[in-house]
Amino acid sequence: MRERRETVTVADGGFDMDVWVPEAGRGPGLLLIQEIFGVGSYIRKVAEDLAGRGYVVGAPDLFWRLQRNWEAEHDQEGLAGSLQLVGRFDFETGVDDAEAALGVLSGLPEVAGGAGLLGFCLGGSLAYTLAARTRPAAVVSFYGSSVHDTLHLIDRIEAPVQFHYGGKDPYIPRDKAAEVERAAAGRDHLEVHVQEDAGHAFHNFEAPMFHHPEAAEAGWRLAMDFLARHLPVR
Repeated sequence: MRERRETVTVADGGFDMDVWVPEAGRGPGLLLIQEIFGVGSYIRKVAEDLAGRGYVVGAPDLFWRLQRNWEAEHDQEGLAGSLQLVGRFDFETGVDDAEAALGVLSGLPEVAGGAGLLGFCLGGSLAYTLAARTRPAAVVSFYGSSVHDTLHLIDRIEAPVQFHYGGKDPYIPRDKAAEVERAAAGRDHLEVHVQEDAGHAFHNFEAPMFHHPEAAEAGWRLAMDFLARHLPVR
């Protein structure tokens, strides 16, 4: 695969979006939306995984207004710094930036067959919110912490969406995930999966404090099957 850096231009400036192109040279697009640790080692390895499966992946630097190219360590110090940074993050402006990044990704010559969204934590919330204002081919939202507070948006979403939660997530209590389950019930384009024994950020294999190997494997398999159905690599 090949990696390069694109610039996403918005009204008040521009920011980086790293892009991974699969060996085939083209494929469906996936906007990979960061967690609070930034576009660091974990997001990059996920991007390489997805590109290895045939997707053109774009990972935008959404903290650029606060600190460009933020990459925190996946430890307690990195978590504390990331929480402090995200406390100053303007969510709606972040959605605007993610939408602009999706536009750039979708317009790349290597992208063929549509474009979707995949986000973790903060990115899971951004992906869900962006799905309510755009029409991506597919959306995967891992433990988006604001989804349950913005369920009024769900009626605006036409794209297929897959939500993931940990049943023992201290940041998103199980009853909040249940609210999403109830809101998605009866809607064929929405599905919710809860790994009951896992906590928050269970897929983050770079963060020992969060990673739950069994839940990560199960959740990722579900996500890849979902993308294969709704955003297939030809």
